[in-house]
Amino acid sequence: MAERRLKRLLGLPEALMLAVAGTIAAEVFVLTGHVAGMAGPASVLALLLIGVLGYSFALSYAELATAFPVTGGALTYVREAYGKGLLSFLVGSLDCLSSTFYAALSAVGFAYSLRLLIPALPVIPVAVVIVAVFTVLNVLGVSNVGKAQIVLGAILLSLLATYIVLGFVRPEGFHWQVFMPDGRLFIHEKFGANVGSLLATMALIFNAFIGFEIVADDAEEFKRPERNIPLALLISLAVITLLYTLITLVTLGTVPWHELAGSESALAQAATRFMPRWGSPLIAVAGIIATLTSVNSAMLSATREALTLSRDGLWPRFMSRLGRLRTPYAASLVIGAIVAAVSVVGLVDFLSYISSSGYLFVVFWASLAMIRLRKQRPELARPFKAPLFPWIPCIAAATCAIVVGFTAWKPLLFGIALLGTLTLAYYLRGPMSVLLSNRLKSLEPARNRILLAVANPRTAEGLARLATLLAGEADGTSVSVLSVVAIRRKLLPRVAQQFSERFAYRQRALLAQVANYVESRNIPFYVKIRSSQTIAQGVLDEIESYSADRLVLMGWPGPLEPEHLADNPVARVLADARTHVAVLLNRDLGAIRRILVPVGGGPHSRLALRLACQIATHEDAQVTVAYCSDKGAGEVEEMHDELFLLREIIESELGDIPPYVTTKVIYAEVHQGILEETRRQHYDLAIIGAAVLCRGCADLFGVLTDELAQQIPCSVLLVRRYEPATIEWVRRRVKRMAGVPGRVPSPSSVMRFVLRGGSR
Repeated sequence: MAERRLKRLLGLPEALMLAVAGTIAAEVFVLTGHVAGMAGPASVLALLLIGVLGYSFALSYAELATAFPVTGGALTYVREAYGKGLLSFLVGSLDCLSSTFYAALSAVGFAYSLRLLIPALPVIPVAVVIVAVFTVLNVLGVSNVGKAQIVLGAILLSLLATYIVLGFVRPEGFHWQVFMPDGRLFIHEKFGANVGSLLATMALIFNAFIGFEIVADDAEEFKRPERNIPLALLISLAVITLLYTLITLVTLGTVPWHELAGSESALAQAATRFMPRWGSPLIAVAGIIATLTSVNSAMLSATREALTLSRDGLWPRFMSRLGRLRTPYAASLVIGAIVAAVSVVGLVDFLSYISSSGYLFVVFWASLAMIRLRKQRPELARPFKAPLFPWIPCIAAATCAIVVGFTAWKPLLFGIALLGTLTLAYYLRGPMSVLLSNRLKSLEPARNRILLAVANPRTAEGLARLATLLAGEADGTSVSVLSVVAIRRKLLPRVAQQFSERFAYRQRALLAQVANYVESRNIPFYVKIRSSQTIAQGVLDEIESYSADRLVLMGWPGPLEPEHLADNPVARVLADARTHVAVLLNRDLGAIRRILVPVGGGPHSRLALRLACQIATHEDAQVTVAYCSDKGAGEVEEMHDELFLLREIIESELGDIPPYVTTKVIYAEVHQGILEETRRQHYDLAIIGAAVLCRGCADLFGVLTDELAQQIPCSVLLVRRYEPATIEWVRRRVKRMAGVPGRVPSPSSVMRFVLRGGSR
């Protein structure tokens, strides 16, 4: 499948803040007291050792991320080393779920932290709101995420730096005698006990150092990845190690470690010693900011991992779609919904075990993937090459194994259970997909009618031809030829029947003409005359009475004045029909050899694409799918992205690109580009998706769409895809977040909105 790449918008400052501020989370505020109780002053040594060992991960990730500067992180490296099998699915899914539920945990943690300052705030609504904010930022673009992280990270680092500096400077702060009361670094008498407590401490706080991997997960969006990724990984780990070490040193040097043992507010206790008035609020604000940066970075990481899983076909394909801003809006919305749902249902504490068990599994296999890739692909370009191979990845893998050995049993059991569940899902997804596909196919015959509403002899034969072509595409589809006799006054049913029979003969010749054509094409059909107060009401009543129409076909009524629009049958049907509607502007439609379909990704243009392909299979026609861009033929990357976008739209609607379909990117305003294309190349039919269905204006299919249809020299089929009101409302909001303009500043931007399938 064609892949569109994300834009490289992040520089080194954003990378550093994503790594540093995204790593510093609740652990440093909550776990300092716990590690003090486990190792005493040796907690500082444990932090330094993790930082040193962490460089084995950072160096491995730096090599892999510069060799494969795309999204996905560990999933990408395992896939390249071991293929797209079960292992890739497990690594990618566990990595994504780890980040997803860590984001939920951080969102709830933010709400609880904020309630310390504002006690009346409800926890769950606040958590959901903050998840929604960062979901929107992800949809609008990674540059917004990066800017938010820079601002939040700068505040967080300033607060922590204030804590460290004042802790060392103030007389009530750090003292060596407090840090080591007995002059001893270790608290146990025996060497083995000290080593055991040190390793257990390292296992407990190991996850507090892992956040820097987000740089590898999001490698596709960094400028100059060969330079910025290694620098961001190595510098951020040094900053994190230094901060953690100094914070712990100040804390244990201000309050004796045995007083802090088991405390979840160790930093606040120490801060109140050397900052009595505002020490506790400072730590509270720092904790709030730390949870925000964690939500931001975890959601970014989860979204990019979900995007890669979707690209590889391991997760649903629709999650790989990119918006106009080349952001993974589908993956962002899905991940945001999951994070919000987990926050609401209260499973955060239980599912947070994924963070500890999942990351170990992911980092372990990423390290082994580096060793395998060095052997399998020695020719691979590696802008950054980790030194001391194979010791570096071996140390990383061994560190994971040691941490597992000293990890609490609950995270390990949960991780094993999760791996079993994911393995089962991997092997069941194929049969379940076949079962679902068969189920959907079994439901398709229920929608097996094309309703052909005829009134004008000039358009009747062209409509009949299109109806037979579309009906022949699906077995069991019939054509219902409908004519409505309008009875303006309210009459008794018996009188109305007599009146309709008296005037129905005027329609019979037309119906016979259409019926003969449909019958000659060997398509099941029947003819029906319905009486109603208006033609539009008659068509709508017929749609409601059958509820199995695939499509309603009608003839083009011509340009309408605003005051006459409400009374026009086509306008009423377009506004109120609960099924797809197509309107033909017939210009002597004969043999169909070339079809033009302008698309932009909206639901209406996708319906136009599907109808064009159905016609082409029967007529042996060629379909040109065009995408108009007013950017101009600029950078190669932008040109490729627009072509990939076009191919992505086709593949998402049809499954693949048929041999009779050609793609074209036209660098011009939409209105001008389509007209020039129809003048440059002869087309027999153009099929255009609707845009705005605006009541009170003189356009049936949207602002300027009707004008475009009347200027195209060939026959035009305008189509509108039916959507329930709720889905339509949601899609419009998503489109706006993904970059579709909400207002109409110019005719060109209006037409661009038209062909991208906007709606009212």
